[in-house]
Amino acid sequence: MTKAQRLQAIYSKLMEIYPDSECSLDHHTDPWRLLVGAILATQCTDKRVNAVTPALFADYPDVFAMAKATPEDIFPYVHTCGLSNRKPVSIVMSARAIVDQYQGVVPDTIEELLELHGVGRKIANLVVGDCYGKPAVVVDTHAKRLLYRMGLTDSTNPDRIEMDIRALLKGQDGSPLCHRLVDHGRAVYTARNPDCANCGLQDICKKRLK
Repeated sequence: MTKAQRLQAIYSKLMEIYPDSECSLDHHTDPWRLLVGAILATQCTDKRVNAVTPALFADYPDVFAMAKATPEDIFPYVHTCGLSNRKPVSIVMSARAIVDQYQGVVPDTIEELLELHGVGRKIANLVVGDCYGKPAVVVDTHAKRLLYRMGLTDSTNPDRIEMDIRALLKGQDGSPLCHRLVDHGRAVYTARNPDCANCGLQDICKKRLK
């Protein structure tokens, strides 16, 4: 079985195991809300982000309102998400750039999103995949760990992993796969003690086949 074939087998099996997987950040298919949530989720749990964003968006409901704010305005809402001095700056600077350069519409390409303050490939892929329906591969800590352990990439560099998986998917959208890797990483394939005995991927995981 080739890597591409094994990836498809893993993809199909994860779809069976986690049929309802989706992005765990609350965003209501709004690209701006997802972008803000993803910035806040850096080194922070999605649960914590989802707890603070309702109040933030109640007072700053869209990108235009956020562009008029200052980082100091945003700080009280998001300080519990960590990196508190950097995240408000990223949110406000991104809002201003989107208003000034894109008339308030969050761009739908990875290249344009990467020009925004505080946005890396993981966030850019998340936005284009979940909100714009474009093929995406989101390499978070779970995907990075699982894809390497499963032998689907030889790299531990997120950008390289993304390129490796894109090549194996051959244009297929990886967003549904990546959301399920997150669920599997949380439930079964944890960082310290992967529960291989109770894993539904035993027959196709390279780690188990060694």
